[in-house]
Amino acid sequence: MTDTGSEDQNNVRLQKVLARLGFGSRRACEEMIDRGRVKVNGEVAVLGRRVDPTRDLVEVDRVPVSIEPDLVYYLVNKPAKMLVSAYDPENRPLLLGILPKSPRVFSVGRLDYDTEGLIVFTNDGILANALTHPSHGVEKEYLVQTFRNPSNLALRQLREGVEIEPGVTTAPAKVGRLDACLIKMVICEGRNRQVRRMFDEVGYPVARLARTRIGPITDTSLAPGAWRPLSAEEVRLLSYASYNSPKRARLGF
Repeated sequence: MTDTGSEDQNNVRLQKVLARLGFGSRRACEEMIDRGRVKVNGEVAVLGRRVDPTRDLVEVDRVPVSIEPDLVYYLVNKPAKMLVSAYDPENRPLLLGILPKSPRVFSVGRLDYDTEGLIVFTNDGILANALTHPSHGVEKEYLVQTFRNPSNLALRQLREGVEIEPGVTTAPAKVGRLDACLIKMVICEGRNRQVRRMFDEVGYPVARLARTRIGPITDTSLAPGAWRPLSAEEVRLLSYASYNSPKRARLGF
């Protein structure tokens, strides 16, 4: 099936939009629609369906997909001593200062001033909400360097969950020892300064902390202070990760 007639940005064939987003060739996207894998505003789409990218809600395999034009996605390797913030009264360096001025983007989650590693900036509110919503539980992996060699008991406590404030216990984490004072940790939550607070609670304060993975996304070649656009495939993988996370599976979503 091929496009006929003129189109404007508010009246675009669905398969054309999906192909632009990296779901495959126009023909492959037509086959996805034909198999009932695509919904528009909650209804199964049919071939020939046109959409308004500024208004319509599209889902592929039950995962919402942002189809607005001019969406951007940046992967940034944050150095220590930079703020993930739009403003700082102390005039400390802002991570936004290394990114393009337009379009305006915002961070997906936070990394504190002293923490390094990967963080996503975007103007896509749907994806940002999916990645940060507590029920979605997207995995985040960290390398944690401590001042002292953590005991096996401390690592077990971290795996099982730690009470970081009265009545607030963290979810079970994946924890592995890489070296005497170097720990790999994977969590599915995003509480303020969570990793540092967990290690403080078991008696082994953090000397250095770096996030190395967000869901399926990692990049060991991205230098501190550098950024790059996410590919269409990476954006799609992030979307699917947020709706197919281990936490959502445990909750019965």
